Amino acid sequence: MKFQVNRDALSEAVSFVSRLLPQRAPMLILTGILIEADANALRLSVFDYEVSAQVEIVAKVEGSGRVLVSGRLLNDIASKLPNAPVEIELEGNKVNVKCGAAKFSLATMPIETYPPLPEMPPVAGTVPGEDFQHAVAQILPAVSKEDVTPQLNGVLIEAGDKALTLLATDRYRVAMRDVSWKPQASAIGSTSLVPSRILSEVAKNFSHQGDIQIGLNVDSDKEIIGFSANNRSVTTILMKGTFPPVKSLFPADIADFAIITTQDLVDSAKRVGLVLEKESPIKFDFKDGSVTLDASGNETAQASESISAELSGKEIVVSLKPQFLIEGLAGVHSEFVKIAFTPSNDPNKPGPVLIASHGSKEKTDSDTYRYLLQPNLLNR
Repeated sequence: MKFQVNRDALSEAVSFVSRLLPQRAPMLILTGILIEADANALRLSVFDYEVSAQVEIVAKVEGSGRVLVSGRLLNDIASKLPNAPVEIELEGNKVNVKCGAAKFSLATMPIETYPPLPEMPPVAGTVPGEDFQHAVAQILPAVSKEDVTPQLNGVLIEAGDKALTLLATDRYRVAMRDVSWKPQASAIGSTSLVPSRILSEVAKNFSHQGDIQIGLNVDSDKEIIGFSANNRSVTTILMKGTFPPVKSLFPADIADFAIITTQDLVDSAKRVGLVLEKESPIKFDFKDGSVTLDASGNETAQASESISAELSGKEIVVSLKPQFLIEGLAGVHSEFVKIAFTPSNDPNKPGPVLIASHGSKEKTDSDTYRYLLQPNLLNR
């Protein structure tokens, strides 16, 4: 096997597949990158029996072949090569890499037992890559970081006739976002629970690749979802378990709400939160014309600040963790944010707070992002 390839194209391709390498591989060979050269094309692949990634780039192939090398080492090398064409050649059990005056020799890994990559499942529909990236980024903060309930480490994707609905929750908050797509009739009504790490990498790496084809196979023993665009593809086994029915928690209409300049609320929460100890909440006192933020860290540290807010409905006091609030506001891509207060029968336990984009003080935003946050109990 011998070929020549553009330095930047190789570096980008290696970086892409290496991001999908397993974090804890059960076998050493699964930490490798499979290199296949044939007919002026170079394919790089990774697979760990659950997640696969593949990319194809143009190369000047003088001798076809396939080899398996350390993914981490190849990525380190490819990212540091000088600006010159890269020549790669297999000689015995060594892979020689030459770029300008730089030369490397990598040991090969046993390719005989490397598993065959899964095929892309049948196409279920297409979604614009940039829109998909924005939607995934908005809901990811609500994904659970704990392993107690594994299904909460995933993102639920519900396929509608006009939009995909993305849902994430860690039980303290729920994020939801719709993104337009063009489905096949057979895909409408399907649901897929996708590992959040894989979905995040797909969204980031496919955002500038045009439309993403989403494939789905739920008829086999291992349910698989696939994503492909241009020369890239990723597949992953869907997660098992039942995702909680959090979509029903979002109310259709809320009478009590406030409209606030998004950046003012973010900046104020960050300032007032400086005096807090970890996990402590900020008290938000919503009145006509303003909201006052109060925080007490200890006997010698307190903070308070008032900012403008247009209140519709009754005055209310809620306590919110600043980190959760700020992460929710990060998904708001409009000048103003709507903070709505769901009703509660318990005066000491306010209902969830709904955060949504608001295009202007008079007009709602077309962004379908919704972030539902459970307040802390009020200190009486």
